[in-house]
Amino acid sequence: MTGAGEWLRTAREQRWGILTDLAFAVVWVTLVEVVAYFLEPPTWVYYMLMLAGIVAYFGFVWNVELAIRQQDR
Repeated sequence: MTGAGEWLRTAREQRWGILTDLAFAVVWVTLVEVVAYFLEPPTWVYYMLMLAGIVAYFGFVWNVELAIRQQDR
């Protein structure tokens, strides 16, 4: 079992990653909600757009990692 100090240290180290994940999720869900509100697609389209967020998230993370590696060169 880890102590509270170690947990806080880990949270501080991962702060920007956690905030980036949260920001991506909020933006993606907001976009899907706006599309669903204005276009009124069938329910299955709404769910497919939400699932597409998973693929988009991993594509986003992969591109950020590539950009960081290229910048470090």
